[in-house]
Amino acid sequence: MLPKLPREKLLDLYKTMLVMRRFEEALIRVTKSGISVGHFHVYIGQECTGAPALSLLGSRDTVFTTHRNHGHLLARGADPGKLMAEIFGKATGYNKGKGGTLHTTAGELGFLTTSAIVGGVIPLATGAAFAAKERKTRGASMCLFGDGALEEGVVHESFNLAALWSLPVVYLCENNSFGAPGQKAGEYSSSTIAARSLLSLATPYGIPAVSVDGTDAGAVHQAVQKALARARKGQGPVFIEAKTFRWPGSRPVWPELLTGETDLKRAWDLKAIPKQYADWHRKKDGVLRFTRELLKSRRATPEEILEMDREAQARNEQAVRFALDSPEPKPEAALEDVFA
Repeated sequence: MLPKLPREKLLDLYKTMLVMRRFEEALIRVTKSGISVGHFHVYIGQECTGAPALSLLGSRDTVFTTHRNHGHLLARGADPGKLMAEIFGKATGYNKGKGGTLHTTAGELGFLTTSAIVGGVIPLATGAAFAAKERKTRGASMCLFGDGALEEGVVHESFNLAALWSLPVVYLCENNSFGAPGQKAGEYSSSTIAARSLLSLATPYGIPAVSVDGTDAGAVHQAVQKALARARKGQGPVFIEAKTFRWPGSRPVWPELLTGETDLKRAWDLKAIPKQYADWHRKKDGVLRFTRELLKSRRATPEEILEMDREAQARNEQAVRFALDSPEPKPEAALEDVFA
């Protein structure tokens, strides 16, 4: 379902999703041309979770995310050119090329840090929520992480303290292992954790926990809106599990466009969907689902959708050119902005 928003806000949300998707596709494409940026992860397939969730944050809120951070940064309004430049290690990037794809930080957008350490941002988000409560900023902290992070012991320490002190933090788990072979609906499959339901990891601490379809932007928007309202009222943390699907192109080493670059016409022309990966295009791609919902509700026409997509593609093509044309950091800059 669509979030309960005016048409213009719905279209703004959709434009953000398109920028997120086209950014990742452009990044994969340019690396295939021979540009080396090191190992990176993409957010393809999870836009209907990140875009609506992050759209609800305000200027007093903080965000903590992981190695799959490009989409989250863009959802908060990051400049695609500066982000692409950072990934390329250029001086014009958000962190002058020192953060790279795994550790881009944008304080002006509320991102105090991003981290490739699995589970590493969960205690940091909890600490930020503690600071917000002590300072009475009325701000909240949001932590986005994958299902694998819940295998770390620090998660339980964080949940315990957040619950004890009624901290204003929203723990948003993007479970993209949902639908793994041999896994029943609603279960989580792992070799290092006995819990079959992720919600059961939060409820023993008295933390309200809810599971939503991560490809349903309306469900995500509603759940996060309620969680943030609770946090800002001083009623404590909330745990949200957004069940998404791992994009077929998320290979262990290098992402590949196995499903092809997104063709939005497949949202309304089902005959155009190729047999290979048809299940992805028909049921699991949140961007195509959102597109179909816009059309069905008559909030947009096919022509308007294609025009918004052209704008998103052009914006990301410009971002790639900006990054490629940007200068490398000067050697002496290696000693700048460093502390120990």
